[in-house]
Amino acid sequence: MLTWAGEPVRSGVRLAVDPGTVRIGVARSDPDGVLATPLTVVKRGKGDLAALAALAAAEQAMEILVGLPRSLSGREGAAAVTARQFAVALATRVAPLPVRLFDERFTTSTAHESLRAAGHDSRARRQTVDAAAAAVLLEAALESERRTGDAPGQLVSPRPGTGR
Repeated sequence: MLTWAGEPVRSGVRLAVDPGTVRIGVARSDPDGVLATPLTVVKRGKGDLAALAALAAAEQAMEILVGLPRSLSGREGAAAVTARQFAVALATRVAPLPVRLFDERFTTSTAHESLRAAGHDSRARRQTVDAAAAAVLLEAALESERRTGDAPGQLVSPRPGTGR
């Protein structure tokens, strides 16, 4: 277990997923939980949970973080309801691997800004922004854990019969 600013940081690879309506961005951390990097994009729809479960197994993930979209005021709308449903289905699919919901405000806009600053045009950004947004989400979750010493976000309980 590493310590950062005096707080413990759990060791192990984490995956973060940013579920959109068309694509799911995926990022991974290093085993020390220090760095987050974009990993891939999974097509949303039939087979997406199986693909994410396979990625989690291949990366030997210790947990998966799912982005929870909230408004600037912190309220949850229809997109948050969909993200919660997705997280429950994913948790059911990958159990007993923990799945956690983590606030994703600003992740996509931050990812677009970073890619634009790196010189990617708008067409190139469309192909990579989902995975980059997942990396921004994961960086925020890792920072939260370093700051508090607690696992980030809200643990999702799997429910039988909800997986795709």
